[in-house]
Amino acid sequence: MSVPEPRDSEPETGDSDRGERDVLIERVAGSYRARDADGRIVPDPAWYDLDEAGRREAFERALVDRRLEAALDPDGLSTTERALLARIRRGQG
Repeated sequence: MSVPEPRDSEPETGDSDRGERDVLIERVAGSYRARDADGRIVPDPAWYDLDEAGRREAFERALVDRRLEAALDPDGLSTTERALLARIRRGQG
């Protein structure tokens, strides 16, 4: 497993813009997904606030995060896999 190297080609932004962008990326890359009253996954509004490069970075970060979670889990499962298995076991696949 390798962690992506920082890119030098990212656009220059102020510290506050960079901090806000990082928060959006963290929200999108996280494993938590809100659900509506019918149990359907609701996209995080942060997804729509990121540009294509930010969405790609969030995806790459999510891949790394899930690998790290699985490496630390006694059964080798990520939080996403655990949540999915729990839903299947409850019959809510």
